[in-house]
Amino acid sequence: MKIVYQAANLIDAHLVRHALEAEEIPVFLQGEALTGGMGELPLFGTILVCVPDVVWPQAKDIVDTLPLNQPVEALPDDDEAPDASQGWLPA
Repeated sequence: MKIVYQAANLIDAHLVRHALEAEEIPVFLQGEALTGGMGELPLFGTILVCVPDVVWPQAKDIVDTLPLNQPVEALPDDDEAPDASQGWLPA
Protein backbone atom coordinates (compact mmCIF):
# COMPACT_ATOMS: atom_id res chain seq x y z
CA MET A 1 0.00 0.00 0.00
CA LYS A 2 1.11 3.53 -0.79
CA ILE A 3 -0.19 6.83 0.54
CA VAL A 4 -1.91 8.77 -2.21
CA TYR A 5 -3.33 11.57 -0.04
CA GLN A 6 -2.89 12.90 3.49
CA ALA A 7 -6.32 14.22 4.44
CA ALA A 8 -6.88 17.39 6.45
CA ASN A 9 -10.08 15.92 7.89
CA LEU A 10 -12.49 13.01 7.62
CA ILE A 11 -14.62 14.70 4.97
CA ASP A 12 -11.64 15.22 2.63
CA ALA A 13 -10.59 11.61 3.15
CA HIS A 14 -14.02 10.31 2.17
CA LEU A 15 -14.24 12.63 -0.86
CA VAL A 16 -10.97 11.19 -2.14
CA ARG A 17 -12.04 7.66 -1.26
CA HIS A 18 -15.31 7.96 -3.20
CA ALA A 19 -13.57 9.48 -6.23
CA LEU A 20 -11.08 6.61 -6.31
CA GLU A 21 -13.68 3.91 -5.72
CA ALA A 22 -15.73 5.36 -8.58
CA GLU A 23 -12.76 4.43 -10.80
CA GLU A 24 -12.73 0.94 -9.23
CA ILE A 25 -9.52 1.58 -7.26
CA PRO A 26 -9.49 -0.14 -3.85
CA VAL A 27 -8.92 2.30 -0.99
CA PHE A 28 -7.88 1.93 2.64
CA LEU A 29 -8.22 4.83 5.10
CA GLN A 30 -5.46 4.60 7.69
CA GLY A 31 -6.14 6.47 10.91
CA GLU A 32 -9.87 6.95 10.39
CA ALA A 33 -10.64 5.44 13.80
CA LEU A 34 -8.28 7.92 15.49
CA THR A 35 -10.52 10.92 14.80
CA GLY A 36 -12.43 10.32 18.04
CA GLY A 37 -9.33 11.12 20.08
CA MET A 38 -8.58 14.49 18.49
CA GLY A 39 -8.10 16.11 21.88
CA GLU A 40 -4.80 14.28 22.32
CA LEU A 41 -3.69 13.89 18.70
CA PRO A 42 -2.56 16.41 16.11
CA LEU A 43 -5.56 17.96 14.36
CA PHE A 44 -4.23 17.48 10.82
CA GLY A 45 -2.68 14.65 8.89
CA THR A 46 -4.03 11.79 10.95
CA ILE A 47 -5.98 10.21 8.08
CA LEU A 48 -4.03 8.70 5.21
CA VAL A 49 -5.69 7.54 1.99
CA CYS A 50 -3.81 4.46 0.79
CA VAL A 51 -4.05 2.44 -2.42
CA PRO A 52 -2.26 -0.67 -3.73
CA ASP A 53 1.19 0.02 -5.21
CA VAL A 54 0.21 -1.04 -8.73
CA VAL A 55 -2.58 1.55 -9.06
CA TRP A 56 -0.79 4.40 -7.24
CA PRO A 57 0.10 6.35 -10.43
CA GLN A 58 -3.52 6.24 -11.65
CA ALA A 59 -4.82 7.15 -8.18
CA LYS A 60 -2.38 10.05 -7.88
CA ASP A 61 -3.58 11.47 -11.21
CA ILE A 62 -7.19 11.31 -9.99
CA VAL A 63 -6.37 12.95 -6.64
CA ASP A 64 -4.44 15.72 -8.39
CA THR A 65 -7.54 16.66 -10.40
CA LEU A 66 -9.80 16.93 -7.35
CA PRO A 67 -10.60 20.45 -6.06
CA LEU A 68 -9.20 19.83 -2.57
CA ASN A 69 -7.97 22.56 -0.21
CA GLN A 70 -8.98 25.38 -2.49
CA PRO A 71 -10.15 28.65 -0.96
CA VAL A 72 -13.86 29.33 -0.89
CA GLU A 73 -15.01 32.22 -3.04
CA ALA A 74 -15.68 35.40 -1.11
CA LEU A 75 -19.25 36.34 -0.31
CA PRO A 76 -20.69 39.28 -2.24
CA ASP A 77 -20.41 42.79 -0.76
CA ASP A 78 -23.43 44.24 1.00
CA ASP A 79 -24.20 46.31 -2.12
CA GLU A 80 -24.46 43.13 -4.19
CA ALA A 81 -26.34 41.03 -1.62
CA PRO A 82 -30.00 40.29 -2.32
CA ASP A 83 -32.54 42.44 -0.49
CA ALA A 84 -33.57 40.61 2.71
CA SER A 85 -36.92 42.40 2.79
CA GLN A 86 -37.99 40.40 -0.27
CA GLY A 87 -37.44 37.09 1.53
CA TRP A 88 -39.73 35.02 3.68
CA LEU A 89 -39.68 37.37 6.68
CA PRO A 90 -42.74 39.62 7.11
CA ALA A 91 -42.17 43.27 6.23
